[in-house]
Amino acid sequence: MKINKLKKNLQSGKVVIGPFLKLADPAIVEIAGLAGFDFVIIDTEHAPISFETAQNLIRSAEIAGITPIIRVSENSPSLILRSLDIGAQGVQVPQISTKDDAVKAVEAAKFFPQGSRGVCRFVRSAGYSSKNQNEYFKISNQETIVIVHIEGVEGIDNLSEILTVKGLDIIFLGPYDLSQSCGVPGQVNHPTVIEKMEKSVNLSKKMNVAVGTFVDNIESAKKWLALGVQYISFSVDVGIFFNACSNIVKGLRG
Repeated sequence: MKINKLKKNLQSGKVVIGPFLKLADPAIVEIAGLAGFDFVIIDTEHAPISFETAQNLIRSAEIAGITPIIRVSENSPSLILRSLDIGAQGVQVPQISTKDDAVKAVEAAKFFPQGSRGVCRFVRSAGYSSKNQNEYFKISNQETIVIVHIEGVEGIDNLSEILTVKGLDIIFLGPYDLSQSCGVPGQVNHPTVIEKMEKSVNLSKKMNVAVGTFVDNIESAKKWLALGVQYISFSVDVGIFFNACSNIVKGLRG
């Protein structure tokens, strides 16, 4: 496993930006890198992306010089294991509501003594057995990023306990699922949603854990950056492409 530039930047206090990916073409990843994004989130929860396809997207990320993250579809040790074995440098784990949920995610992503990740030297992340195994275990534990999604009121209420879990790199606040949990689905700017998110950002900062969230416009991104959010998931590849196409059409036909 290579040195994780994203983790290094986060630890130094820098802001990092990257989109979710739902398209399976490696060219999208290359373009994201050329545009200057820091990472891409390969979305295996809401997109029809297989692990075989994800592996090629990861290869493209490495060529483009950006960090490949996989959002798994659930807090499953086998899904986290497979994501990391194919070379993802981090995982985003959805629907974390309790301290036990967070512990489970970290343990699945780390080898002993930090966790209980399944061991196989004959995988891509281990250079198909070409890497020294002891060095591989050490570097993987050191460089792998664990991002947990806090997407419901229960997770917000339990955040102080979740933040005590060692090995968490980023608390990711999911505004859309949180809005649904608050009873205002889709209203990500509703006062109740904003209040809970701002409280969570402040608490995470006090505990020295980086915070991330999803935005789909520059104005929202700047707002959360000003409040101390470091990890900005900016929109989705399909949404970015749609907006670009729509603006062109409106400009020419308007």
